[in-house]
Amino acid sequence: MKDMKNPIMHTLAEYALITASIMLMVVGVYFFKFPNHFAFGGVTGFSTVISAMTRWSASDFTSIVNMALLVLGFLFLGKSFGVKTVYASVVMSLGLSVLERMWPLDRPLTTEPLLELMFAIFLPAISSAILFNIGASSGGTDIIAMILKKHTSLNIGTVLMLVDVASVAASFFVFGPETGLFSTIGLAAKSLVIDDVIENINLCKCFNIICDNPDPICDYIINTLHRSATIYQAQGAFTHHNKTVIMTTMSRGQALKLRSYIRQVEPHAFMLISNSSEIVGKGFLAS
Repeated sequence: MKDMKNPIMHTLAEYALITASIMLMVVGVYFFKFPNHFAFGGVTGFSTVISAMTRWSASDFTSIVNMALLVLGFLFLGKSFGVKTVYASVVMSLGLSVLERMWPLDRPLTTEPLLELMFAIFLPAISSAILFNIGASSGGTDIIAMILKKHTSLNIGTVLMLVDVASVAASFFVFGPETGLFSTIGLAAKSLVIDDVIENINLCKCFNIICDNPDPICDYIINTLHRSATIYQAQGAFTHHNKTVIMTTMSRGQALKLRSYIRQVEPHAFMLISNSSEIVGKGFLAS
């Protein structure tokens, strides 16, 4: 999407990705989280507890709370309230309501709670990572975080963690120790999976290429891969021969092409290739 020059197509692609990500989250929450009473993860975590205590539908409770939080967002954040977050929150509420009416569930899909816990963790976590990566979120407690960030000096991460811990703690009393322990595992694993997915989405390859003839390599980087590079002169410590060092960064797919090309034009070139998921500058993350 970063390479799309047409702003309309870029926006459409972005919202299509938001929709797909939210539906992935909805599937994980509705089919794996709610039936097993896994109580981790903000609003949906509390929904499982409230549903068991009141016999109220977890999907409906989630939708109502999300809409209420949207109202609070507009009241406290005004125009700074993210349109993407509003859209994602509405799509999630509608998705849960539609699934509940089309495929009502009164028991888990399988008899393997650990297997279902994995899907309850991974599907929403992957969805959240994709949303965070494009500057959106699924709403819910993220809206509370936005409000607190703007109007208080509280540590946002601590507040959100306390909300998650409270829902997990409640699950021990409402559903028993087994479900409570599963929810504890889910809470611990969720943030790790999100961080790992975001890192892999943004993963790039950083090259330091030590060579004798930089011209064909630089030409390939600029004209074929459409990336730029920085070159500087160096000297071998053992031979004292003059060398050129080319420094460049690109996607994993482009890195494979560049490595193969260098092996063809200068087989004895020395390449130092490292991973980085946080590169700030033109063509990468905004500064």
